[in-house]
Amino acid sequence: MAQPFRLSRGGRIDRTRLVRFTFNGRTVEGFHGDSVASALLANGIHLVGRSFKYHRPRGILSHGPDEPSALLSVDRGPGRIDPNNRASVVEARDGLKTLSQNHWPSLEHDIGAVNDLLSPVFVAGFYYKTFMWPRKFWDKVYEPFIRAAAGLGKAPSVPDPDRYANRHAHCDVLVVGAGPAGLSAALAAARTGKRVILADEGPEPGGALLHDVTAEIDGRPAAEWLSATLAELDSRETVILLPRTTAFGYYNHNHVALAERITDHLPNPGTAPRERLWQVRAEQVVLAGGSHERPLVFADNDRPGILLAESVRVFINRYGVVPGRRIVFATSGASAYAAALDAKAAGLHVTLVDLRTESECGPELARLKATGAEVLTGHTVIGAKGTKRVTGLIVAPVDRAGRCGARRVLPCDCVGMSGGWTPAVHLFSQSRGKLAYDETIDAFRPGTSVQAERSAGASRGTYDLAGCLQEGFAAGAAAAGSEERRNFTASPTLTGFRPVRAMPTDVDPGKVRAFVDFQNDVTAKDITLAVREGFHSIEHVKRYTTTGMATDQGKTSNMNALGIVAGQLDKTLPGVGTTTFRPPYTPVTFGTLVGPARHALFDPIRTTPIHDWAEEHGARFENVALWRRAWYFPKPGEDLHEAVARECEAVRKGVGIFDASTLGKIEVVGPDAAEFMNRIYINPWLKLDVGRCRYGLMLKEDGYILDDGVVARIAPDCFHVTTTTGGAPRVLAHMEDYLQTEWPDLRVFLTSTTEQWAVIALQGPKARQVIAPLVDGIDLSPEAFPHMAMRQGTICGVPTRLFRVSFTGELGFEINVPSDHARAVWEAVWKAGQAHGITPYGTETMHVLRAEKGYIIIGQETDGTVTPDDVGLSGMIAKAKKDFVGKRSLARPDVVASGRKQLVGLVTDDPKVVLDEGAQIVDDPGQPIPMRMLGHVTSSYWSPNCGRSIAMALVADGRARQGRSLHVTTPEGFARVTVVDPVFFDPKGERIHA
Repeated sequence: MAQPFRLSRGGRIDRTRLVRFTFNGRTVEGFHGDSVASALLANGIHLVGRSFKYHRPRGILSHGPDEPSALLSVDRGPGRIDPNNRASVVEARDGLKTLSQNHWPSLEHDIGAVNDLLSPVFVAGFYYKTFMWPRKFWDKVYEPFIRAAAGLGKAPSVPDPDRYANRHAHCDVLVVGAGPAGLSAALAAARTGKRVILADEGPEPGGALLHDVTAEIDGRPAAEWLSATLAELDSRETVILLPRTTAFGYYNHNHVALAERITDHLPNPGTAPRERLWQVRAEQVVLAGGSHERPLVFADNDRPGILLAESVRVFINRYGVVPGRRIVFATSGASAYAAALDAKAAGLHVTLVDLRTESECGPELARLKATGAEVLTGHTVIGAKGTKRVTGLIVAPVDRAGRCGARRVLPCDCVGMSGGWTPAVHLFSQSRGKLAYDETIDAFRPGTSVQAERSAGASRGTYDLAGCLQEGFAAGAAAAGSEERRNFTASPTLTGFRPVRAMPTDVDPGKVRAFVDFQNDVTAKDITLAVREGFHSIEHVKRYTTTGMATDQGKTSNMNALGIVAGQLDKTLPGVGTTTFRPPYTPVTFGTLVGPARHALFDPIRTTPIHDWAEEHGARFENVALWRRAWYFPKPGEDLHEAVARECEAVRKGVGIFDASTLGKIEVVGPDAAEFMNRIYINPWLKLDVGRCRYGLMLKEDGYILDDGVVARIAPDCFHVTTTTGGAPRVLAHMEDYLQTEWPDLRVFLTSTTEQWAVIALQGPKARQVIAPLVDGIDLSPEAFPHMAMRQGTICGVPTRLFRVSFTGELGFEINVPSDHARAVWEAVWKAGQAHGITPYGTETMHVLRAEKGYIIIGQETDGTVTPDDVGLSGMIAKAKKDFVGKRSLARPDVVASGRKQLVGLVTDDPKVVLDEGAQIVDDPGQPIPMRMLGHVTSSYWSPNCGRSIAMALVADGRARQGRSLHVTTPEGFARVTVVDPVFFDPKGERIHA
């Protein structure tokens, strides 16, 4: 038989579909439905890795997501190599290549195993106590060595070729976990007609029902009940079933993150995404994630072949695999008897060692004895024999005082251990729920909920099947708003255990290695040492020993570690507390988290409807916020400076056309729209006439400038607000914040219209002549259409909101048209302007032209600490207004104090010297270092229209310094400048009113 440890019948595998994969180059056969772990065990492979610190031989401990030891590198094809995959959850399929980790030169012969001999040196916190001397060794010897030794597996070195998806979903009830409790919860919620999502990390729903072959529910086999329940759920259109989906994070407002594995189990995934991130917003959440079995802590309990007892049962019943022919079960509770009974039914040699006395045992003892199995009650496990696979278990009788009797060795090739159960409270704790210690189950269970959540079944500390079903149904019904309850009848479940932190032993516990955290090689004596050295907080013990800090987050180790600390400190478990449960519940790939946001989508570039035209006409581009904008339009042979000089001259003397579509645009609508505007901006809005525009300045609560832009009143209850290109999202969020939290009584609606309107800016003395033949329904004369006015009509037959505004200081119009018509209108304007020498210009020219006029740019002349007065705009503040955002902060002592930096203009003594933006300004370049900095240059350009360089700057008491000389840093030293008014061109503003 190719799989010597495969049973001839049984299991949920498909024996007609053979699969082949490799493990360290060796071909391994299994069946469809196998996990990699079950297939390895079916082939007699128990040694699957080496431990992190000591490089000890390690095997498979668990069948589920709590597996700490069997971590493999999985190769799914070119570029698809992932480290640290749990063999217990990776589904076996054809062509898969798996490799063990953390060894050299081979798994069987690992040089790193010398660390095991040096274990007395590598005690808890050894890295805090060593590598201290000589100091110069740290950079050259210690740090390189530590970094090379750290970590498990090898990180991928090539780009991930897979595709990942992201989906947002809303539901009435989200049920996490599809075991008995989760299924009955989903059933109850679905029957009310509510929208239900049922997620389970396994490849098929069912949980413990998938391997409990003897249980009955409501008088029929549990497998039949499971099939009927899944069929009913699948038939309901309001139910979404998500297998292979792990709920890994529970965030505020019932936002639960799920990771769905879509194609890893498929030999030929095609073009489907590998994984999908579900971001679910649920009205109610039911947590039914089950529980984790605790290992027993005894010497050498990490040998390959030592598994959790329930996992032995899973491998036998679900996969038809026997982890060994001669199995010893070691336990302190009843549930291991169920595993022993199933192992005995499979024809295996079974011995059971129970720490409990015979009087403490229930009916499980008689049932197992009736099969002929040997049961040793009142016995402890002293240690395990074997190296690369367990060969025997050393046991001894023990009394209640912990005194051990004569030793005995039980020959075996597999051990199933069980120290009780711990509810899976990770997601509940992530939801900020408060845990409560339950002495009857020796575990922390969900206590007070903070969010709209309820727990059910084993995750709540209920371990019997009927109780799980009833709790789940009640939780699902209540989550759906129903008062329906249902009683289930089910086979009795073997529950109950005696808590034990470390098994009693006849040797000095400080001289044996009894592992608590298998992945990080943390032993009971490490934890004891940490407490002895003064680490009494469980969080400190966790970090000092690294227990619970591995990728399994202590699922199998936490309770044993807590118990050992409590014993050392002579405290109760609640007195010690718990460590923090952080997402993700199990490891999640970066691909799932990133989703489609890769390459061009990682930092998406937005383009305007005019982008292609600009590209066709030779524009050079720059990134501005998320937008790709035309920077300048060079003619053949021109560089940036020559092109910008030509464009500036064209706008001042003729007409220029500019794509301003990237401006943020927000529609403020409602009966209280004017009042809202009056509160959110510093200037007055209640009396602004319809068809008029106003420059608006917006502050944060601290009185500093947030954004600016021109606002037009479209109707008494409607304003067209523009923002800076990069400011649209934050301005909309700022507005919504105040509208929803501070002024919910205002009847106002906010809509982002940035993408709706394209904006064509036509600037220059000839602008009116260009558009006059194209516009209908609007009188363009200066008297009828003055500066800072808005009219609605048509241009080229397209509806337009035509603004008479300018960011250049010239006669200007901003043509707002629906984006779908933008290019057609642009081309018509371009054609009409040919007779007037129309010139396209880009952002660099726009910056020069606005600087010539002293117009500020948010983020350039402001830095988050600039007030309206600092940039000379205090006159905009409506003194008669009762209040506006930031008003009170403008009266703060530091805001009104003298010495604040103020916006000024700078001209260099040498008109050809263009200052660097950001350059520091000093009064005396000869002063000792560190010099006193007076401010910095905010904008600096060569101005073809002024025939010299110009600059704007924020300078301490700048307005009082006009006419004085200062010095600005340059790469060569300092340049002498004179402080002037920041308006360099047309200071009277006559051109704008032409």
